[in-house]
Amino acid sequence: MLRLMRLMLYNTGTRQGLVRKLRLMQCYLMPDETALRELSEQVIEKLKRLTDAEFAGLEFPMN
Repeated sequence: MLRLMRLMLYNTGTRQGLVRKLRLMQCYLMPDETALRELSEQVIEKLKRLTDAEFAGLEFPMN
């Protein structure tokens, strides 16, 4: 659920754009926010394994 929320919050419409936004967000994390950093890294790694076509086929529910 948290991963999906992170995808929805930072989604730019492209897989690469989302990875860039997540990396930028990580720059603003405090040193003690390790759980958020780890979660973001997990999301980024999953995004790297997707193709652009697979990413385009994902649905991000808004409710």
